[in-house]
Amino acid sequence: MTDLTAQILVIDDDKALREACYQILARQGFQVEMAASAREALALLERASFDVILLDLVMPDIDGLEALKRIKAMDTNSEVIIISGYGTIPSAVESIKSGAFHFLSKPFAPDDLRYLVARALEKRRLNLENIYLRQALKSKDGLATVVYQSESMARVMEMVKRVAATDSTVLITGESGTGKGLVAQRIHQLSARARRPFITVDCGTLVETLFESELFGHVKGAFTGADANKIGKFELAQHGTLFFDEISNISLEVQAKLLRAVEERKISKVGSHRVISVDVRIIAATNKDLAQAIKDASFRGDLFYRLNVVSIQMPPLRERKSDIPLLAQHFLERYTNRLRKPIQGISPEAMELIIKHDWPGNVRELENTMERLVVLSNGPMLEPSDLVYAGLFTFSPAESQPVALKDLEREHILRVLDKFAQNKSEAARALGIDRKTLREKLKRYNIGV
Repeated sequence: MTDLTAQILVIDDDKALREACYQILARQGFQVEMAASAREALALLERASFDVILLDLVMPDIDGLEALKRIKAMDTNSEVIIISGYGTIPSAVESIKSGAFHFLSKPFAPDDLRYLVARALEKRRLNLENIYLRQALKSKDGLATVVYQSESMARVMEMVKRVAATDSTVLITGESGTGKGLVAQRIHQLSARARRPFITVDCGTLVETLFESELFGHVKGAFTGADANKIGKFELAQHGTLFFDEISNISLEVQAKLLRAVEERKISKVGSHRVISVDVRIIAATNKDLAQAIKDASFRGDLFYRLNVVSIQMPPLRERKSDIPLLAQHFLERYTNRLRKPIQGISPEAMELIIKHDWPGNVRELENTMERLVVLSNGPMLEPSDLVYAGLFTFSPAESQPVALKDLEREHILRVLDKFAQNKSEAARALGIDRKTLREKLKRYNIGV
């Protein structure tokens, strides 16, 4: 966790000790608040959140153990270090059983305080990271690999390298399937935040009523079904990158709250007035024209200008045809390895047809098509006749007229029969049909074997 953004609260009725802790920790770059009593601290915790809390075990108003229980009930994620005198060490040990991180015996050296605070911050960071990793395991996101050779994508990647070195907010625009999410990941991987979380908010799939809870989290009892405290995406992305995919889909009400978070880097959980400071880099993406959305009053102009600090426009695949062979081969290798299919490559004729296709779904459509081809094809090479099974309209490179679907199917059946030495059972199984259907097709196409 970055020292410059860590929030620390010192609770002690001893003014000299309280101010000594403040001086030691402030010199480290921490943001430090002080409270002279447990009641003052609890009032402060009603409106602010802290990463680490130093709590004196003997307080004049509320017993230290009772104060600890109230603090942990208010913020389960804060790490509490108990400050104890010699005579209260048994109670300090008891406090650890109640959820305290550790205890520090009076008198203590400045290095001891710095060491324990650093350990507590590391524990808090690891707790958040574990939550992030559990979520990441459910997704397919891995190391972002951007495959290209076109000049238009070379310009995009040069922009990616330049903006990655900064903390500037980025808006990525372009048609669906052009790889906006992949570019966002690449910006994160090349940035100083690369070792921190990359959290995606899919604005197109989240339920509107739960959107605020997903972004900011909620406290137990905030609404029906809120049975426990929840950490939101902003907290999960702490010190990392928060990527809003298809940001044009969020409501004006949520846009207003998001604007405040982007401007102030402060959030509040649903059902709570406590302010949590967050240190995240914002990247957003959209396939919509946000300038037009502003005119239509469906997107806030002030939020747009906050997000559009650096703009990256993704070119559609039809405008970078030279990337198609590389991408097709890349996806072929990915899915032949994953599905363990012995397909060696793509024939020149099939590649020509793949390049000619307009790919309205862009790179995402190409990837899905290559996966489908690997699943359905049986030959050592992908051929033009395979493409019909991928849902593409194919043309013979030697002819100017489209090839009839029945002719492509007949050719494919003949090829599969040859592959299995005219064994109809094996051929039917490979084609995904039963023997009866195969016999009917052989009769229809006048194939006598």
